Amino acid sequence: MMDDQEKGSDLYVCEEGTSAVMAAQGEVKSQEEDLSPDIKDWSKHQVREWVLKLNDVEDRVAEILFQQDINGRSLLLLETTDLNHMGVTFGPAKLVIHARDEAVKLKKEEPTSSTNPRKPYPFCRYHDTYRYVEGSILDVIESGASDFIEPCHEYKGFTNTTDETRMSKFTAEVIRFAAACMNSRTNGTIHFGIGDKPNFVHGEVLGVVVKDKESYANDLKSAIDGYFEHKHKQAAQKCIRPPRFVGVLNKNTTSSDKCVIEVDIVPDSTICQENIYHTFSVDMKKAKKKAKGKETAQTETQPLKQFFVRDGGSSRDLLAPTTFAKPMVEYSQFVDSVAQLAQRRKQAEEKHLSVIKSSTQGSRLSQMITGGTLCLDKSHFERYVIVTNRSDAFQFDSLGFLVELNPTAVLDFDPESAKRGLQYHFEQQSAVSVHLPAKYKITEAVEDIANKLKLTRNTSWIFCNGGIEDEVPSDVDQWLMEKGASVRDVISFLCRKDVLPNKRFLVIFLFLSTVSERMDPLVETFSTFLQELKGTEQILCIFDNENAFNSWRDLINARCGKDISHRCIYELNFAEVSGTILSLFSKNRRSSRFLPCHGRGQVLFEKKVERSLNTLEVLCVNQCEGGNEDKISIEENFYKGGKVSWWNFYFSEQPGSTPFIKRDKFDFIMNTVIPDLCTLRKACVLFNLMHVAGCGGTTLAMHILWALRDRFRCAVLRDSSADFSEVADQVVKLLMYKYEETVPRVPVLLMIDDFDDKEKVFDLQQFIEKECEKKNIQSNSAQVVLLNCMMSESPEHTEAEDTVFIGNNLSDKEQKLFEEKLVEIEKTHENAQKTFYGFMIMKKNFLPEYVQGVACKTLKSFNIHQKEGQLLAVLVLLHVYCKGASLSVSLCEEFLGLQPKPFCGTIKVEEGFGKFSTLIASCSVEGKVVFKAVKIIHSSIARHCLQELTTTHNVSKADLADLLLTTNNLYESTQGKDKLLQDVHHILVKRYHSVEEDSQFSPLIQHITAETPGLEEMVLKNASKRFEKDAVVFQVLARYYYLKKRDFSEAKFWAKRARDLSKDNSYIADTSAQVIKHELKNAIANYKEDLIGCDDLKMFLKMAQSAMDAFKETQSLAKKESLQRLQIKTDNCPFNTSGCLGEVQVGVLVIDMLAKTPIFSSDHVRHDIMSEVLSGKVKLEDVEKRDQRRGKHRPYYIILRQFEDLLYNLKCEMKMNIDFLDNFFVNLGSRFGMKDSREQVAQNELFKCFGVYAKLFCKTDSAALLKNRTMQAMLKLHQARQYLEMQKADTYFGILSFLSNDIATEKMEKIARQYGCVWESGHMTVKERINFLYLNVVLSRVKLASPHIQPYQKLIHFLCQVLHEQYRLSDSLPLHFIAVLLLWPQPYLPNPEYRNLGRYISQMRTSYHSEMKEVYNGKRPMIHFFLGKKQGYDRLVPLRAIKRCIMSNQEQFSSLWENGKIWKEKKVEELLCRVTGEVKDNFILADTCIPNLKFDVSPVFRSELSGRAYGSKVSFFIGFSMKGPVALDVK
Repeated sequence: MMDDQEKGSDLYVCEEGTSAVMAAQGEVKSQEEDLSPDIKDWSKHQVREWVLKLNDVEDRVAEILFQQDINGRSLLLLETTDLNHMGVTFGPAKLVIHARDEAVKLKKEEPTSSTNPRKPYPFCRYHDTYRYVEGSILDVIESGASDFIEPCHEYKGFTNTTDETRMSKFTAEVIRFAAACMNSRTNGTIHFGIGDKPNFVHGEVLGVVVKDKESYANDLKSAIDGYFEHKHKQAAQKCIRPPRFVGVLNKNTTSSDKCVIEVDIVPDSTICQENIYHTFSVDMKKAKKKAKGKETAQTETQPLKQFFVRDGGSSRDLLAPTTFAKPMVEYSQFVDSVAQLAQRRKQAEEKHLSVIKSSTQGSRLSQMITGGTLCLDKSHFERYVIVTNRSDAFQFDSLGFLVELNPTAVLDFDPESAKRGLQYHFEQQSAVSVHLPAKYKITEAVEDIANKLKLTRNTSWIFCNGGIEDEVPSDVDQWLMEKGASVRDVISFLCRKDVLPNKRFLVIFLFLSTVSERMDPLVETFSTFLQELKGTEQILCIFDNENAFNSWRDLINARCGKDISHRCIYELNFAEVSGTILSLFSKNRRSSRFLPCHGRGQVLFEKKVERSLNTLEVLCVNQCEGGNEDKISIEENFYKGGKVSWWNFYFSEQPGSTPFIKRDKFDFIMNTVIPDLCTLRKACVLFNLMHVAGCGGTTLAMHILWALRDRFRCAVLRDSSADFSEVADQVVKLLMYKYEETVPRVPVLLMIDDFDDKEKVFDLQQFIEKECEKKNIQSNSAQVVLLNCMMSESPEHTEAEDTVFIGNNLSDKEQKLFEEKLVEIEKTHENAQKTFYGFMIMKKNFLPEYVQGVACKTLKSFNIHQKEGQLLAVLVLLHVYCKGASLSVSLCEEFLGLQPKPFCGTIKVEEGFGKFSTLIASCSVEGKVVFKAVKIIHSSIARHCLQELTTTHNVSKADLADLLLTTNNLYESTQGKDKLLQDVHHILVKRYHSVEEDSQFSPLIQHITAETPGLEEMVLKNASKRFEKDAVVFQVLARYYYLKKRDFSEAKFWAKRARDLSKDNSYIADTSAQVIKHELKNAIANYKEDLIGCDDLKMFLKMAQSAMDAFKETQSLAKKESLQRLQIKTDNCPFNTSGCLGEVQVGVLVIDMLAKTPIFSSDHVRHDIMSEVLSGKVKLEDVEKRDQRRGKHRPYYIILRQFEDLLYNLKCEMKMNIDFLDNFFVNLGSRFGMKDSREQVAQNELFKCFGVYAKLFCKTDSAALLKNRTMQAMLKLHQARQYLEMQKADTYFGILSFLSNDIATEKMEKIARQYGCVWESGHMTVKERINFLYLNVVLSRVKLASPHIQPYQKLIHFLCQVLHEQYRLSDSLPLHFIAVLLLWPQPYLPNPEYRNLGRYISQMRTSYHSEMKEVYNGKRPMIHFFLGKKQGYDRLVPLRAIKRCIMSNQEQFSSLWENGKIWKEKKVEELLCRVTGEVKDNFILADTCIPNLKFDVSPVFRSELSGRAYGSKVSFFIGFSMKGPVALDVK
């Protein structure tokens, strides 16, 4: 249709007097202007009008064609001769044919729109979010009736209208079109805001601005009453649907203020029956009102009756005056055919209804979305990915299934989704991680990317067409160029086998808006998924109307050549789709979950909150209730040896079941341990459940949680490698949920499992403490209880206050319970004793003979060349040497050739192991990504299987390691690949340290060395190929070559490769230094001659120099690392001391080397000469001058002078490093009081080295030969200082160490006498004066009655003197520590220095950070003394006095210290002085015995101040560390 300004529709709004004339004219004009752009669609009337307009063609030609019923289709077939036969002469005939051909040619050459054709809005629907795009072209033409059900269409530009005429034009056009459809019995839609020629492309979307939508509906309803005959008003109101306002988007798909107004006409057969519908040319209601207002009721012109029908693409009035003969004939013929039309309409309706009724799409949806299981709780598909487009708010109520489906990822093409769309709605109910596609580009390890994106923990919402982070949306035509590549990256990433489980995730295209353009982004997205997934088995398309489906089907067929009808759901609306999907979840999955609150109440646990706590598996009060899980399969997996699940506890509580087996320690933990922990004043307390592998420790821990789920907020940490700061944040959120300010709260009971290092457990505890402190959570009682379930390497373990041990030996009571349980199991499970090995091993009380028999019997037909045998062997090896090792189901399926397919009865992966399936159990792995896996059922089974493979089947550990490292199929892109690489890396490089034996290599490498000597080299070489960019593997090879093979050139090669990969790692650098040191050590040890030759000496010194330099670099890197860790604040790795110790060790080698030269032979004189040279006191030239054999020794002197810097500084360097290490070990302790075995090994080695050092530098057997014999006093002073150095009493930290190493009293007194000599000499340095203060304090704690101790007041006086002297910066820390210790105010002993104590505390803290900042990361300053109740020396209580009160071992003492129970010990309370103070931010202002004299002290556990008001009064004990005074047991 042409623009409204020129259309004949004006006839419906003119005044009465001129309406008849205009009606006649307008009909002719309307017929002309309603020409369809395609000739084939013209009616015979339109052909006639076209011919009438042709130049030089008479009107009679038009009448001839009309009489011959020539319409558009027949016009296209006409030839000139045909026209001649009809009576048209040759000339006019030629003109008609030429004009027709030109019209056809013009149509072909007509420029097309830049956008692709689009489908109209779905017929008779109001809740679709279909929107038009401005400038796009609708792909349907204006048409007449077809099959009665398929709607015809009519377009109105509706652009050139005024505010006064707009509504009247709208209603008049709707009435005309509606009447035509009702009479023709065809459905139809009239569109306002769709353009037509000549001003626009036919069907072009223009849109109109509608200010008041309601007025259109109201005016149309009124117009229906006015234009239709009274008897048909009601029918017309039913057939003419209310106007629909379809939004028009800008070309970049953002919203605009325009819409297209559409009115649907549905002439239902039950309404229209056989009626005919006339309309009036004016609104009769308005006409009557107008007539009443005039003096005469007579109008100038009577309203005309009209009878419209659909004729081609237009509506024609059969009652309109024409120039043709018999004008009423056509009208009469049509009226006579109405009965037949009505019947045909009814038949069409019945046919359409039967198609809908026969649909089985609900059943198909259930099948497709579950992969054939018909239950989403145990769907074939483990993950779901949603692809969707623009939504509308009214749809959200019908999309509830999305939240329950919990999709892994949503690819959203609606740029406004975050503001008002689906993402905004979804985020109100579930946890969402929002991303742009660029985040999915592979720039690092795939699982690292997935971990950062939290891909398998939260729903990843990917905005594929901008809308966030200032990303501008793209037009449809530009999207592929601007954003297509990044979205392809997303799809490729998601479809990787190492990201989502192969064949076990479903991609759901959810069409919230109709897609009608071939360039639509969803078409390209579908195509990419189709390619990545290699078919449509994992794709499901959901529509809520058939039109949207048809459009999509055609687009995909054109784009991909695929008919996807069988993967589409389109006959259900979204409410029906949602209801169907939700019905596939069990009641348990859909029911509300509850957490306990104070007073045994419960609070609703919102799904969004639960999903946001993605590092925790939260156990709810009503866990498992209403579930329909498969009891048989769950119990089978558990009794075989799989990990216990909450369902096992739930099933055991159901009627007819025996209770879950209670271990003997269960009641003790429930009734004693946990209640005791809850009374402690720390925010986070720790309880260790140590257990032997496979003895039920994890099961016991989970049983405790299950039993306490109504009294604690229970949770299990999903992944032990999770970010602890994030874990702490989520634990505190769980604690605070629905509480806010309410106290007391229900504490959190958090179970942690699979930690292999207690330091990590303590780290997590610290993070939770800090988070509680940050949230200002008061800890009058424990807020978080950590239940650390950890495997013990030893079958026997000493229990402590916070530790319970579960061994592999059942009590008689436990054995009886297992026997009773077996009776129950055998009732429901056949062959239980032959398959439930996990249960039977425990029932047999871990009898080795039983386990060996199982292994021997099952592996009887083992063949290493078969796939299942290889996979089992790999699992066995991994399980024995790596706790918690497993292989992903995806990897096993790939390796064994199992292809999971929905609807085909998927094979369980355990069955793929064939005869070995009884040794395999399924599990879930919570790592960087979450995936399903399999593992060996029991650790003892794994050990005996490994032994059986070796002894019976002649498969060595080296063979298995080689198989594991060289089988490439194991490392292809599948889920769990990173976890497998981690486990393999672990068994190759992880060493276990102890004081008794510091293992040089991992247990696997050591066992291979013992079993098949020499093959370990092959294994390590293969490891270097598998981990070709791993510095640690190369480091192991370097260590292997210098420790085992003594091949130092090869060791240097691998050390260099390691350093190339990790230049800034101090441990890697240390390996390079160790290679040189060991090469030197080996060379010296293997030197057969008594004296070292000159050339060898030069080589040895050169090596020593290189080693020294390498160890110095190690120290430098270690300090740099430590400072970086301080900045990160999440890395608690301690300072690497190996560089310092290595330098000392090289010094010892140099001393040994020089002792084998003729210059420094072993006699006493030569010994002292070497001491003086290496101290830098005597030059080599002077030694040479005095050497009576200098001629013979000259070559040696020449070589030695080349290394003067090394030699002259040797003592200084050794002393500096020894002091550094002693200071480190004495003043800094483990953060949790646990002894570090590696540090103890280092201390033992340092002790040996110091013995060599002291023997050389601390003895002067012939000192008089080098000094004036008359200077006896100086010699005595020199000998005293040497003795002090030999006893490590020349440093304050050396003296402090006497408190812990049980030095003999006699030796302490001798040290005191030597200091007396130094005092009497009058040459006492400031450092020695400070040491003297320490000595008196320490000696008083060893033997208070010793005559060598200075009176307390005299010592205080001496201290005050030192404080007012000049001292070096290095003396500041020890001086101010002893000053704070001795000057802490006490009654009856006034001292003016008390007033300066605050300044001394401040200076001590400053000195501590300045001196120790490079090394104190991961350490806690040692508390050397506590403030006691007595006076003088007696009020200084050393740490060992506290330990004596407890009478426990180190581990038990550490436990009591950490949980605070130590302060409840009566002996400790009697010993220590409790001080009061006020809380001031993060410290306490401590009171003293002097009024108004207060000092700030820091709490050891800052969480003890959380929740306490500023200025509130507290009491506490005071400890003294190098970092300052600290507060303990704050109450």
